Amino acid sequence: MKLQKKILLLVGFVLITLFFYFDLKSYLTLSAVKENRQQLLDYYTAHKLVMVAGFMLVYIIQTALSLPGAAILSLAAGAIFGSIMGTVYANIAATIGATLAFLVTRYLLRDVVLNKFGNRLETMNRELEERGFGYLLFLRLVPLFPFFLINLAAGLTRLPLRTFFFGTMLGIIPGGFVYVNAGASLATIDSLSGVASPRVLGSFSLLGLFALLPVLYHKFKKRKETEVRL
Repeated sequence: MKLQKKILLLVGFVLITLFFYFDLKSYLTLSAVKENRQQLLDYYTAHKLVMVAGFMLVYIIQTALSLPGAAILSLAAGAIFGSIMGTVYANIAATIGATLAFLVTRYLLRDVVLNKFGNRLETMNRELEERGFGYLLFLRLVPLFPFFLINLAAGLTRLPLRTFFFGTMLGIIPGGFVYVNAGASLATIDSLSGVASPRVLGSFSLLGLFALLPVLYHKFKKRKETEVRL
């Protein structure tokens, strides 16, 4: 492995170790956000740009390193910035962080994976190159697939960077808004499980299926054309 890759791995390992060693996760809890909301609001009133930049930087690092706490950060965005601007800031930060995770995984591991499984992955990679946007929207919208795993797995494929970036940015808007909007009414939230109700999750799944319709139509059309030729 090249020296640059080893250094990158070491930096990532050190940052993740420090996160858990100093128990920074304890600051990314619902109770912590509730207890410190007024102080955060006061600081935002006095230092708007610094607060926005600091929040986005924390969110980017959390997402890029696949650390826990994304839902809490989204709630905090709503509590501090309001539903609309909180969604904007959280969406941009999450997209940038996810893209960094995608790029790092691609840089560190894709060649190894392709060398070992390249032939078996070729069909999937061609499909992702042609219709990856629909697949990615489905994965982002349907809440069955962990956000960080999609970032890492996509980096191991030939999914185009532009497709990943815009598919992520659009795909996380509905889910992100639900959490940010809930954070705007922070006092009414008792647990994270109450934020996304089964009805909301079902709506996301339906949106995900709609995102797959063009892909399914293309496959149906291609199968029909094949049958006609035969």
